[in-house]
Amino acid sequence: MADNSTLMSETGRSLLADSSVLDSKIIENSKENIFPGSVSDVEEEMPQIETRVILVQEAGKREELLKALEEIKVPYIKMDTIEELGDSDSPELETVFVVTDFQDSIFNNLCKADCRVVGPPVVLQCAQKGEPLPFSCRPLYCASMLNLVLCFTGFRKKDELVKLVTLVHHMGGIIRRDFSSKVTHLVANSTQGDKFRIAVSLGTPIMKAEWIYKAWERRNDIDFCAADDDFRNQFKVPPFQDCMLSFLGFSDEEKANMEEMTEMQGGCYLPVGDERCTHLVVEENTVKDLPFQPLKKLYVVKQEWFWGSIQMDARAGESMYLFEKSESPGLKKSVSLLSLNTPNSNRKRRRLKETLAQLTRETDMSPFPPRKRPSAEHSLSIGSLLDISNTPESSATNGETPKSCARPSKNSTPLPLKQSARWQVAKELYQTESNYVDILTTIIQLFQVPLEKEGQLGGPILAQEEIKTIFGSIPDILDVHTKIKEDLEDLMMNWTESRSIGDIILKYSKDLLKTYPPFVNFFEMSKETITRCEKQKPRFHAFLKINQAKPECGRQSLAELLIRPVQRLPSVALLLNDLKKHTAEENPDKVTLERAIESLKEVMTHINEDKRKTEAQRQIFDVVYEVDGCPANLLSSHRSLVQRLETVALGDDLCDRGEQVTLFLFNDCLEIARKRHKVIGAFKSPHGHTRPPACLKHVVLMPLSQIKKVLDIRETEDCHKAFALVVRPPTEQNNKLLSFQMTAEEPPKEDWLKTLCRHVANTICKADAENLIYTVDPDSIEVNTKDMDSTLSRASRAIKKTSKKVTRAFSFTKTPKRALRRALMTHSTTEGRSPCSTNESYIGSSSLAGVPSPSLVSLPSIFEKRSHTLSRSTTHLI
Repeated sequence: MADNSTLMSETGRSLLADSSVLDSKIIENSKENIFPGSVSDVEEEMPQIETRVILVQEAGKREELLKALEEIKVPYIKMDTIEELGDSDSPELETVFVVTDFQDSIFNNLCKADCRVVGPPVVLQCAQKGEPLPFSCRPLYCASMLNLVLCFTGFRKKDELVKLVTLVHHMGGIIRRDFSSKVTHLVANSTQGDKFRIAVSLGTPIMKAEWIYKAWERRNDIDFCAADDDFRNQFKVPPFQDCMLSFLGFSDEEKANMEEMTEMQGGCYLPVGDERCTHLVVEENTVKDLPFQPLKKLYVVKQEWFWGSIQMDARAGESMYLFEKSESPGLKKSVSLLSLNTPNSNRKRRRLKETLAQLTRETDMSPFPPRKRPSAEHSLSIGSLLDISNTPESSATNGETPKSCARPSKNSTPLPLKQSARWQVAKELYQTESNYVDILTTIIQLFQVPLEKEGQLGGPILAQEEIKTIFGSIPDILDVHTKIKEDLEDLMMNWTESRSIGDIILKYSKDLLKTYPPFVNFFEMSKETITRCEKQKPRFHAFLKINQAKPECGRQSLAELLIRPVQRLPSVALLLNDLKKHTAEENPDKVTLERAIESLKEVMTHINEDKRKTEAQRQIFDVVYEVDGCPANLLSSHRSLVQRLETVALGDDLCDRGEQVTLFLFNDCLEIARKRHKVIGAFKSPHGHTRPPACLKHVVLMPLSQIKKVLDIRETEDCHKAFALVVRPPTEQNNKLLSFQMTAEEPPKEDWLKTLCRHVANTICKADAENLIYTVDPDSIEVNTKDMDSTLSRASRAIKKTSKKVTRAFSFTKTPKRALRRALMTHSTTEGRSPCSTNESYIGSSSLAGVPSPSLVSLPSIFEKRSHTLSRSTTHLI
């Protein structure tokens, strides 16, 4: 450390004074000489200079350095002291010293002699890339900061600054005294000053000094880069560093959330009125005046400053967000007009009427009415009747002729002399359509476009996949409804009772059918993505807070705005029905409106059908994740989950008697899974979602075509809620009986059996599904449920499980049962015997039993056919 401090004091002045000049030279040399790909024209004119490497002390003992120099074909020699070199300098010989320690006396002496010094990582990296040694006029230990341009601000201690500058140079970085657009990183010791403000505005990463120290600790890692996002983000200056915040005018929930965010972003929070506070964040919509006189050093800012700082991941400038007591200009004007001293003046009354009409339009025609009002669209229709600015009576009062009225605005339509009920509904349809288009425009312009914008301050807020999931086909929906709005506007501008509104809806029915299902079907996924990203990403949470507080949003959340497309088509259908009621029978639009309503119903039906299919597909994925070892071919576009049933096995064919079994009925197959005895850890997807561990184990995936009969077992004292399936696998010659007991109250057994038989009949293309069900006595198939929950039964099952574990533990081959059976059948076939004969199966088993393996001792019992004794009344079923 003593040598290091000596180096800093001797070289610090020149390092700082000549920084800009040397950096410009380094940039020019870096473009041509640092890891060059080709020989320049200048080198052809100048004589060739041979490079010689001298490995000093410890560097000469490292075998990887010797091999690296041999790979890049550079001659080298080993030396313990510099004095051994003597005066052998030659103009045709360039000497490069490789030193492992940039703090010892040898390194200091080489720097004083203006020698070219590099560290071992530089040599190893050149060998790895197959490139010659780089040229640098400063000692270069590694290239972890190569091509990075740094600027410093807020450092008061010169020794600390000199040390940081030296380390940056040793790692290949460049220092700039003045901040410019070429600076890639600002190293800040405070959040004040012009450099900090410029870096924030340009989106330049602002780093702590610790970033440089930690990068120097990893100097020997040749693959390390200090600019890697994962490493760099650990040392970025948080937005609220050195800030002490207080919050005024917020609810307890909002205040707690903001205080938590303050600590997460490197700041502290204090109660309102504390003299140590640096920033007072005010809810400008509720606070009209401060409860105390703020100090001059205290920043009184709006909440947008708070969320904006988090969004850009840097402390925003306070001057743009200062809290001021101000009233709306429009409100001041209206108040001044309402308090006139001469009410008898016609001119002032006319101005008052215009002001009231304007206030009515601004309030009632807004696409975002107050939340307390029960129906937004109903409020809009009522508000439209209050719009008196364009009525013939008001025009006549003003001394104007109705025919000379100018073209109305897009949110107002000319009133005919007699307002029909059909016209009123048509106007409401147009107004709600206009408001709906405004909402969709707000969603895109206020949320989607900024999120997709390139070059965001602090980097992208969301990934492109997340943005696509949230907004989906909103732009396509906006395009369609913009056209509908324009057609409705033209119709209202040139209104006659015979004008057809149904034709407009029919004109765009195919576009509606194309754009709405993709959004509505995945709306729940969109909401889940918003909730998840808001919790996991503070910048996105801040982004929503900023934009949702803007008047364009009407203080509604993004999820509340995105639900509007889900509600729009049913709303339009209701308005068209109302319009049809007020349309005369002889009007041609009557029939057209009926067709338009049917087209909207078709779109909504298609949406519901697609949503049902989408939910079915998601349920299949849930089954795959829940069942360990589930076959991949279960996933199919034509397959859907019908029902799930919890049961207990009553036989030993599939698993042990009394074991919990879950049946997943699909439209063409039956997945049978048992409860796992041991659950492994949770599964974590690449996107960070943690799924619960699989609690079921796959047993068999059975096509419904293999089910020959369904047995409804009668209810007795010894048998409750039991049923059985008669199945014949394609590899078996005889039928098998699989019996189960239902453990849940829902669904009823009768409903479950009917549902199962209906899908079996559909699979085998039979219309008589009832003929698949047979009612039998439990004694006839030797099935009972009496002892399923007894202590003896549970003990027996535990003994069986323990026995299996012991058998597997002492087995050397652990050959699966199916593999042995397949081998046996192949052996029997090659000898010309039928594999289905029981006796011949025993012969094959005996021959295999001669193999000296402990796991094959009980082969005959393994292949023994399990048969069920049936009564004469039910023998024909098997």
